[in-house]
Amino acid sequence: MKYRIASIKGDGIGPEIVTQAQKVLNAVGVKYGHEFEFVELLMGGCSIDKYGIPLTDETIDEARKSDAVLMGSIGGDTNTSPWYKLEPGKRPEAGLLGIRKALNLFANLRPAYLYPELKEACPLKEEVASKGFDMMMMRELTGGLYFGERYTKEINGVLTAVDTLSYNEDEIRRIAVKGFDIAMKRRKKLTLIDKANVLDSSRLWRKVTEEVAADYPEVEYGVMLVDNCAMQLVKDPAQFDVVLTENMFGDILSDEASMITGSIGMLPSASLNETRFGLYEPSGGSAPDIAGKNIANPIATILSAAMMLRYSFDLDKEADAIEDAVKKVLKEGFRTGDIALEGQNSVKCDEMGDLIAERI
Repeated sequence: MKYRIASIKGDGIGPEIVTQAQKVLNAVGVKYGHEFEFVELLMGGCSIDKYGIPLTDETIDEARKSDAVLMGSIGGDTNTSPWYKLEPGKRPEAGLLGIRKALNLFANLRPAYLYPELKEACPLKEEVASKGFDMMMMRELTGGLYFGERYTKEINGVLTAVDTLSYNEDEIRRIAVKGFDIAMKRRKKLTLIDKANVLDSSRLWRKVTEEVAADYPEVEYGVMLVDNCAMQLVKDPAQFDVVLTENMFGDILSDEASMITGSIGMLPSASLNETRFGLYEPSGGSAPDIAGKNIANPIATILSAAMMLRYSFDLDKEADAIEDAVKKVLKEGFRTGDIALEGQNSVKCDEMGDLIAERI
């Protein structure tokens, strides 16, 4: 099979880590008989430098023509970069928000997996970390409090700020269906996280998700209040498989889940629309302080490429091959600097890409 991938390398360490993910995908192509065509596009600060805006119509059009988007990191140093002297709508991150909206990417997936070889970096107690965990944080990305009506004005002589949290049943149903479909590819368990004891929006989430659950009898379905979930993530993360929630709760809980893995440099992510199309990127930032030094950790981007194979191309065997190769490299003791413990030798960014590609 031939696949057309829009490659947005972005800023900072983005070009370095995306190059390694492409290297690994090419190794997959050789082994399994696929061809991956990479169409190089600009977005973020590099697009500002060339075109004066973070996202062009051409980039959007080319992304739409592709089977998926593989992206690096967007942005730079907010204190020193001239990009951040521009108005907010013209800064690098505005490109990311723009492409999500243009491509209707409403479902954000962030796996949180604790590799046994890295459990010393996990901040949880030994008895908790030793059980391991493997969860998929699934966050609604285009609705809720972040996209509702907002204003700040003086009311009866008092300055008042209002943010509106709004969801309709269609917005909830489409991500619930995605969540249960993904649970079917995993351990067949899904937990809805809400605040149904207080919020009407959460009560609608619960109603609609229960309706969707009826179509997936093989999936164990449960609900949990968001404050309890925040506690359970540090008390017993092994209990979770797919964690489904709304935008703001997902923003907070996915960062908590990433912290307990020990390194954000290991965490991939995906943003999907209603088709198989998705945008795949590492969870970490552009790390401008180490850009160009060949010391960045490419594993999150490589694992994002594995997610692309699994969720956009339905190539589970090939995705497994990448994930298994990452595990082998870690088990053999290879580390980039961010995950190397004292006394362990670290490898360069491109060396890590080579090591993983060789084990495909």
